[in-house]
Parts: sequence; structure tokens; C-alpha cells
Amino acid sequence: MSDSTNTESKNIYTPPKVWKWEAGNGGKFANINRPVSGATHEKALPVGEHPLQVYSLATPNGVKVTVMLEELLALGFKEAEYDAWLIDITEGDQFSSGFVEINPNSKIPAMMDHSVSPPQRVFESGAILLYLAEKFGAFIPKDPVAKTECMNWVFWQMGSAPFLGGGFGHFYAYAPEKFEYPINRFTMEVKRQLDVLDKRLADNPYLAGEEYSIADILVWSWYGALVLGRLYDAAEFLDVDSYKNVMRWAKAIDLRPAVQRGRIVNRTWGETFEQLRERHSAADFDQLG
Repeated sequence: MSDSTNTESKNIYTPPKVWKWEAGNGGKFANINRPVSGATHEKALPVGEHPLQVYSLATPNGVKVTVMLEELLALGFKEAEYDAWLIDITEGDQFSSGFVEINPNSKIPAMMDHSVSPPQRVFESGAILLYLAEKFGAFIPKDPVAKTECMNWVFWQMGSAPFLGGGFGHFYAYAPEKFEYPINRFTMEVKRQLDVLDKRLADNPYLAGEEYSIADILVWSWYGALVLGRLYDAAEFLDVDSYKNVMRWAKAIDLRPAVQRGRIVNRTWGETFEQLRERHSAADFDQLG
């Protein structure tokens, strides 16, 4: 048997009849990944002065919520004022008893609305944006046809982004070793998704049509970040410039002041002027360099 054959055979994984968890197996996030749910430690979450309390990190999913809230504030909805508390997922903050009480799935973002009695928990980014859109009557079309189109793209994002994040992003950027098959498999899917978006945006300024909506906020937080070179350092690899309509749309949304504010809330990496660990009032942005 040749050396190349031996090398190839060593890379073949045969699943056991019953899978068992081995701590530390899982690449970059191995220290926090586990096959069970629930709290690992007792710790209450802080509560600020505003009715809306956000517990998050500036990942694509977290950015959706803070962008939405900043957009609502820009429209003049004072009741959308919020406190944003940092949940450091690399340290396991999402497994505290307080966070698990709000989101039993232990994923950011999560939100509490203290303006209602009893206070309402909301988890899953799509659910939070839909909740806020309906609560304030904004960023969701009122016309039934346009609203349905908006929701089409909302649920498109919720179903498609796991292939981008947990699929492409994991194997391209985070897996302990690079393997051709999963990278090719998920690259093909992400490029197909970008093509879907590009064709939709060829004849429409926004995903729901003429109106900027929660669909754009949700999709931009993932696919806008990707084509703007802020996600997985993969823009060149994916040839994002070839998706001209997606690029036009992503750049236009990136220029919105509320988007520029929202994307840096609960951010702890990058340039210092793009890091706002916590947000408790608009004045917090003025402290950045």
C-alpha cells in the first residue's frame, strides 16, 4: 500500500454505533460546546433602567437586535430605549442560570421586555425582530403582499444562515483541520445563496421590495457582513464582488447611521472606536474614539 493511500485511510472516520461526547472535541469553541442543555452556574442577569433589556454579543445574530433597536430610536420611538449587556459566549456566560431562564437554548441574543406585566422573554433573533416590529409597528410592511414577501425573506434567513455559519464558517475558519469535502460542500451552498439574493436584489432595492424592513436587517447582519469582508475573512475566496446587486444593497445599508451604531454594540474586538461593550444610552457612543 502506498504512502498516499495510508495517509488517505487515516483521514477516514468510521462513526461508532453510539456516539459519546469527548470534552475538547470541536475546534475553536470546544471549551463551550456540549451535548446537553441547562445552566452550568448560578448567576443572575443585570437589569438596567430601560424597559427593554438585551443580553448579547456583536455576532451576526446579536447585531440584528441592536441594529433594529437603533433604527427604532432613529424613527423617534423613545420606548425603544434599551440596555445592552455583554454576554461573553467564549467564557460560557450563556450558561448562567439567569440567561438560561430567558433562553433555554443558551444562544445569544435574548431580550426581556419589562414594559409589559409580567415581563416578556423573547429569544431567537428572528422572533425578537418580529416582536419589536409588531410592538412598534415599524420595519414590517403593512400591505399584505409586501408583508408576506418580507416574511418570506425573514424565514429564508433563519433557514439559510446555519449553512453559512455552522457550515461554511465552521469548516473554513474554525475547524481544527481543513478538509476539502465540507469546505467545498458549504462553499457551493453559500454561493448559491448569494446568487439567490443577487437575483432578488437585481430588480428590488430591498428584499421585501421598495421598503427597508426587518428582512434586510436580518439578512444584512450575515450576508452583508460576509460580502463587506467582515466575516470569516472569506470575501476573496467567495468572489463576493461578482454579486454586484448584493454588494450595492450591503453598502447602502452599511451607510445607515443606526446600522453603524447597532453593529458595534456588545462588540469586544477590532478597532477601539468600534467597540461598545455595553450600551445604556445614546451618550455611550460619544465616548468612543
